[in-house]
Amino acid sequence: IVVVMAPPIRRIALSTGGGDAPGLNAVIRAATLAAINRGWEVVGIRDGFNGLFLPELYPDGGLISLTRERVRGIVHQGGTTIGTTNRGNPTAYPVQQPDGSWIEIDRTPEMLALFAQHGIDALITIGGDGSLTIGHHLSEAGLRVIGVPKTIDNDLEATQSTFGFDSAVACATDALDRLHTTAASHNRVMVLEVMGRYAGWIAAHAGIAGGGDILLIPEIPYTYEAICKKIAEREAMGRLFTLVVVAEGAHPKGGAFVTHGEQAKDREARLGGVGEQVAEEIAKRTGKETRTVVLGHRQRGGGPTCADRLLCTRFGAAAVKLIQEEKYGRMVALRGNDTISVPIPEAIGRLRTVPPN
Repeated sequence: IVVVMAPPIRRIALSTGGGDAPGLNAVIRAATLAAINRGWEVVGIRDGFNGLFLPELYPDGGLISLTRERVRGIVHQGGTTIGTTNRGNPTAYPVQQPDGSWIEIDRTPEMLALFAQHGIDALITIGGDGSLTIGHHLSEAGLRVIGVPKTIDNDLEATQSTFGFDSAVACATDALDRLHTTAASHNRVMVLEVMGRYAGWIAAHAGIAGGGDILLIPEIPYTYEAICKKIAEREAMGRLFTLVVVAEGAHPKGGAFVTHGEQAKDREARLGGVGEQVAEEIAKRTGKETRTVVLGHRQRGGGPTCADRLLCTRFGAAAVKLIQEEKYGRMVALRGNDTISVPIPEAIGRLRTVPPN
């Protein structure tokens, strides 16, 4: 019997993929410090995995050396110091042909060779469903991978909460606080459209916390009759303004999601625009002066809340501990007050939505 020992960990890589979210830098900092404390070297891959595939585009060659000095003072900063992208999936990489058409190829073998070339022994991939799916594929191909769940949408089934969500809710709640005074001053209907894709967590949490009067979420298709009835009831009580919170994935009964433009081949559909539709229909049916505010990427920007900073610090440290314990192919998760880990397959392809009850 020949026992082949896995090489010891000397150098790990961090990658952030998909849309940015408040707290990414806090995870990067925590994971970097936890790894350095174990005597490991840490590098960050530029813009998802593009830093490995396209090093010529970056002054630093596509890899950033993450040292104590490099991550000092970034816990409160929004965005990601190593960059991110929602394009360039290495398992289905878009390549343009001479005739102008596009095909997708699997560059996994090349990816594994690049990791070996750069002496990277393990990867911590920080992202949502898409990034974790890529991570699982690389894990199945033999790379030592740990996942950290990131999405402001809070829609991953395997974890009680994802970082970025609390910060997005805080942003939307602050917007509602501000809209409340201007709506009351003018007796208007104010429609606030928030992110969340096919889950209504941001709309539900911010709508309740911010005193929204009507909350429209993807999990419960709406009717304009019900919306206008609620506005009329408020009018009868002397409440001459109404705050409507609309998740970008909300849709009427029997209706479809509202999207921006055509769906790109290597990207998900861009939801958005439902707030304007709802506002126009309310104005037409009630005669009320109606305004629309779309928060958009404001929910992704800025620094993370205290809760997200703490969660990110726990997640980053836990990811490094999983590498030390050789528990690969797993994702850190929050259950109650505990940081646990689950197999990555349990976390992907399972949408966590707001229970309708």
